[in-house]
Formats: sequence, structure tokens, C-alpha cells
Amino acid sequence: MTTATLPKRSSKQPSLPLKSMEETTTSAGVCTCHGRPQVDLLLRKSKVVREGERALSIRDQEDRGRRWADENGYCVRKVWKENLSAWSDIRRPKYDAAMTAVLAGEVPCLWVFALDRFSRKGAEAVVPILGRARVIFDYERLDSMDERDRRWIIDRAENAREYSQRLSYNVKSTKATQRREGKWLGRAPFGLVVDPGTRKLRPNTAPYMCLVKGQKEVTPWEVIVRVFTEIAKGTSSRALCRKFNAEGLRTGMGAVWRADAIRSIITHPVYEGWLTFSPSGGTAYTDRKHFLNEKGEKVRVVTPDVLPDMIPAELAARARRVLSGNQVPSMAPRTERPGRVAHSMSGRMRCAGCRGAMTLNGASYVCLRRADGPQACPAPATVSRAVIERYIVPTWSDQLHQANDHDPLLVAVAERWQALNQPDETQEVADARAEVRAAQAALEQWHSDDRAGFYTGRSAKYRIPHKNAAERRLDAAEERLTELAGSGTVDLSLLVNGRAHEMWEASDPIARRDLIGLAIDTVTVTKAPSRGVRFDGDARVSIQWAEPEHADADRFAEAA
Repeated sequence: MTTATLPKRSSKQPSLPLKSMEETTTSAGVCTCHGRPQVDLLLRKSKVVREGERALSIRDQEDRGRRWADENGYCVRKVWKENLSAWSDIRRPKYDAAMTAVLAGEVPCLWVFALDRFSRKGAEAVVPILGRARVIFDYERLDSMDERDRRWIIDRAENAREYSQRLSYNVKSTKATQRREGKWLGRAPFGLVVDPGTRKLRPNTAPYMCLVKGQKEVTPWEVIVRVFTEIAKGTSSRALCRKFNAEGLRTGMGAVWRADAIRSIITHPVYEGWLTFSPSGGTAYTDRKHFLNEKGEKVRVVTPDVLPDMIPAELAARARRVLSGNQVPSMAPRTERPGRVAHSMSGRMRCAGCRGAMTLNGASYVCLRRADGPQACPAPATVSRAVIERYIVPTWSDQLHQANDHDPLLVAVAERWQALNQPDETQEVADARAEVRAAQAALEQWHSDDRAGFYTGRSAKYRIPHKNAAERRLDAAEERLTELAGSGTVDLSLLVNGRAHEMWEASDPIARRDLIGLAIDTVTVTKAPSRGVRFDGDARVSIQWAEPEHADADRFAEAA
């Protein structure tokens, strides 16, 4: 079967003849100022670099379109500008609007610089306009309303589609090869730079601008290390943002630090030296997953000599567990800071009206949102510090005295008591338990993604490798916890034999706060029924007692 070859059109073909105004326009398509028919300009230049510098710019296209309109007796009504690809999976609202206008007769003519600027979908994009709406393809000198141009338009449109498909295939093949070699293809994340020769990443140690005069300058990589270190120690993302902003530090885009920026850094595997990809094609850091090669192995994006300078895996894992709430920072004894008094109930008080915090204001704990109006808290609670302590401390002491050896409360108290008094011995166990929880969450996330159809299409090849990796992580975490979980016991005789209240009375403010925290997580107080009424703790107070971090009750319970 032979294919007919169309003769080459002469580049010296004269400008397209115009039909009469009555044939091409309606009253709605005539310029009221000049009485000329109107034309819309559809301008497009792809953001993708592969089109090169020779692609005509948006400004040059517009200048050419306006010259065409002047030479052919048209008046430009609207200019539709696009800076994106024209392939089939790209939404083009400006293109859709321009096509709707010309097909509906709102404007009698649409001008496009060239067929490949119009669409890369081939014949399916141009057939609907043939003989129905006037679209001028300036570079090819083709008119969709001219019968002689129909076959030319279809042929050129198919050529543009074929070129785009071939280019897309070549680009995907090249990128796949580069990823297998561990090359970073985009802009480097904050704190890292790309070696232009190898496309490998390394820490950015260039001076980092600081906006506070006299403040010591740091490098972007020092900021990244500080993010992981402080989050792993228990600093909240919001508190860390306040520190950075107060010091005049800014993000890579020059913006102030926000909690989501901290989270995106902590969750990004690239800071450990791993190559990542975005399954959805987006650019958000939180959407990043490990890139796996054909063997299901993760790929390094740094050279071996740079790897020791990256964030250690242990530090990154701990920071992510703390940030996600799977691990509570170390409960080692705290020292009182100068000028700040620690009170036994501070940080544990909650208002029942809004579930928000209650802070110490003078001699009373008051709802933090009481001044924000009824929308913030419909029933702001207030309670005297002395009154709430007189109710909580005996209740706390009685609860400890009545608990048996295997009571979950006593197990939780034993865990926290050991963490307070032997922090070095319990930290490894706490890390192991937190890693188990994080591994379980990762495996549950895989099942959730699988049910949602996440591993379909191009991501299907990652389904089994990601599942196996999540299961191996959980197996290793459980094995490590079993190895560390010995048969050690904790002596709680001073607390459970009715002497808890006595210990509390003999302790300083910091120790009292820690003792209460052994068994109580939060104390929720409701608003008094009326002003001046006598305090009724049983009616107004709800206590959330501590729960153990693991299910093995026998490890910690030994009462003398």
C-alpha cells in the first residue's frame, strides 16, 4: 500500500484572500471602534526546555499576529496566552476558551502562529474546525475554511503529533537511564546543589543570607542538619520556625519558615542521599517516593565520598517518628530555666468548651481562647490552681494505691518512672518501640495506597518492591524490639504503697510535675455552672490516665 505524498507548498504564497465581511462576521464579531471584523490570537510556548531557544517567544508570536491582523483588515479582540505543553494529558483552559469562542461564532477568526502551537493531538484536534470555523495557521499559510487546505491541515497536524510522540519517547528513555544511574534531573532541593557534570547532589556549603544584622551566617546545609537534629530532640515544627524566623533565616525561595516547610524536609529521603520520584508527577516534597531500579533496589543520588556528609539514617528515622507522633521525645529529668517557674499541672490542663489548653494566669488556670469570643470557645473554663491541685493530687495518689501489678496504668507509670530515672537504659527500647509503630504505619499506608489504586499504570512496577520493603522494615523492627526487651523490673514501692502523696509533698516544683505526669496525661475542666458556686471536682473534672506504650505488662510491674 502506497501513501500519497503532498507537494511542497511555496513559501512565497501570497496572503490568504479574505471573504467579505458579511460572510465572515456577525454584528457581535465586528469592532465597534474601527468597524473591522475581529480576530483572537492563540499564543503558546512550551515550558519544556526541549523546544530550545529557536521556538518563537510569546511576544514575537503576538507581534506577528497583530501584523497579520493589520495587513488583512482585522481588529484583535483578545489574546490567549499559554506557557505549557500541548500534549494530550495537559489541561489547556485558554485553548478551550479560544476554541469555544470561534466555534460559537463569538469571534469570526482565530489566529495561530503554527499548527504545532495549536495542538499536538493530530487530526482529532483539527477535524472539528474544518469548514466550521476560521482558524488561520500563519506559518503554514493555511485556512481551515479553505477547501484546498483541508488535507494540508490534517497532514501537518499528524506530522506534529508524530514528532511529539517520538520526542516524548526519547525524553522518557533518556530520563529512565539517567535515573538508573542516580542522576538528579530537576532543581536541587534546599540545602543541596547539583554537580553540573555528573548530575549528582552534594550539600550546599555556600554562605547563606541572614536578614538579622550581626547574626552569624550559616550555610543551607547547616540549616538542614539543624532541622533534623532539633526535630529529633522534640522541638516542634512551629517552634523551630519561630526560631529560624527570629534569626532572620529564610527558605530557599526567600520566604519565612512555616511548619509545612519543616515537614517536607523531614519526610524527603533525598537528604539521606536517596534518589526520589513523584508518582503523581507533582513537585511537592511530600509527594516524593524512593526510586527503585529493575532489581527493586533504592538508588543513591550522591557519590560514595559525599554519602558520609548526608543525614544519617538513624537521625532521619527518629526525626520522622517524633514528627509523626510515633515517638515521644526523651523523658529525661528537666532543669528549671531561670525566670520561669514550672507548676505541677501546667501543660496538662484542657478546657472542655473548646478542647484547647488552659494556661496559668495569676492564681488560676484559664482557657487560652477565652478572649477570642464564643466562636473560639463557647464555654471557657476557669479554675483556681490551689483548688485543682487539692483535688488532683489525692485522686492521683489513690489511683496508684488501688492499681494492681498488671494494671495498664501501673505499667505506664513503670515505663515513665524508668525513663525518668534511667534514661540512658530506656532510650534504645523507646526508639525500638517507636520504629515498630512507624513500620506498622508504613505498611498500613502501603495497603491504603494499594486499595486506592495508587500502584497502577507506570507505578505498577513499584507495587511489590514497596510492599516487600515495608514488610522487611516491620520484621526488622519487631526483631530489634524483642532483642532489647529484657526481663528488667522496676521498683514502684514508694508510689503504690500509699506514699505517692507523701513523695509529692516532699518534692520541688519540677519533680512534682514529673510525678503527676507519670500517671496523668490531661485534666479536662468544664465551666462552672454559675459564678461563685463551690468547686465540685467529680462533676467538673475529667482525667485521662496514662496508657502503656506496649502490651507486655509483665516486664515492668513489681511492687514491693
